[in-house]
Amino acid sequence: MNGVSLLGKILGKVYTENDANLDYIRNKKIAILGYGSQGRAWALNLRDSGLNVHVGLERQGNSWKQAVSDGITPEKTEDALKDSDIVIFLVPDMVQRKIYTEKVMPVLRDGMDLVFAHGFNIHYKLIVPPENVDVYMAAPKAPGPSVREFFVKGGGVPVLVGVHQDHSGNALNKALAIAKGLGATKAGVLETSFREETETDLMGEQLDLVGGLTAMLRATFQTIVDLGYRPEMAYFEAINEMKLITDQIYDKGLSGMLRAVSDTAKYGGLTVGPYIINDEVKKRMREKAEMIRSGKFASEWIEEYDEGSKHLQALMDDLDNSLEEQVGRELREIVLRGRPKN
Repeated sequence: MNGVSLLGKILGKVYTENDANLDYIRNKKIAILGYGSQGRAWALNLRDSGLNVHVGLERQGNSWKQAVSDGITPEKTEDALKDSDIVIFLVPDMVQRKIYTEKVMPVLRDGMDLVFAHGFNIHYKLIVPPENVDVYMAAPKAPGPSVREFFVKGGGVPVLVGVHQDHSGNALNKALAIAKGLGATKAGVLETSFREETETDLMGEQLDLVGGLTAMLRATFQTIVDLGYRPEMAYFEAINEMKLITDQIYDKGLSGMLRAVSDTAKYGGLTVGPYIINDEVKKRMREKAEMIRSGKFASEWIEEYDEGSKHLQALMDDLDNSLEEQVGRELREIVLRGRPKN
């Protein structure tokens, strides 16, 4: 079995350049709400793909200045929304419902499109659109700067597309057109649902990428320090080198990373890893994953946000004042001094 047919067996349909057509959205007025990491990348990529892009912002702050310096003429949110055909939500998750209720709902008309880069607000019913609009998603699997960088260099990052509501009968085609405008069809586009994208995204963030990883790095650092070793040595070994490992995983996968490290590291890692991440840890991971699936995490986070995110700020303050961050701030200066200039 060759690589292409095997990939198809595992992933199902992978949409590429010939599967997407910009004509589905070419003559539409596209209002992009937000000009942060993703907003900037989307606005510039879709503009450079020949689409009619308008950027809507709530105030004339740093994002406004950045848009102007990029050659975009930003507008107040309500002005960008006037006569728009496609509204793309690229403001933070917890801001979207307020902007939808106050700014988007009053101008919604039959046949408009609501587009999301993450399914949170739709899946957890913070936003409940009327039945006479299309609701679909294009979720890049990379941060905004990479979405832009890959596009500028002639490529694209993979994107997940999904349809929540297909009033027109062409929602998927329009989602693929958005993905093409971002450059994603040069890599590959996979179809998903709002539920699957939202829940797996939250699980990845909490169990591994942000939650599990941060806690593991801190615990390893503290263990080494508690055994009497210097904090700077602990930081280099437990935290700083993680980038080198994740770069290898990104380029070569888990087995490729293992083949790139020493046999001592391979043996120690493969024998000790399952002891650290044992069945009890996996059980607790499953419990937190079920909280996401049940909607309990979303309810907890919405309540925390509505009360001013005080607990979140306390957690961030604790991390900022930790020994590992104090040591890290000094050591990162050394690392950055030795980094080659582009």
